[in-house]
Amino acid sequence: MKIDWKLKLSSRKFWAAAAGFVSPIMLAFGAAHSSAAQVTALIMSGGALIAYILGEGFVDAGRGD
Repeated sequence: MKIDWKLKLSSRKFWAAAAGFVSPIMLAFGAAHSSAAQVTALIMSGGALIAYILGEGFVDAGRGD
């Protein structure tokens, strides 16, 4: 089964899972809570940006632009 990376990267669930994985790992290795919060914020905002870009690409492709 082939993974559809465009669909996966545009998923809010995927980015929430990534943030939910990275933050506790950082804390387990001794990172400060503020650092983990900053990394989580970066992951979520980056995910939102990527989802928007891919979503707009799908819409534009559907219109034939």
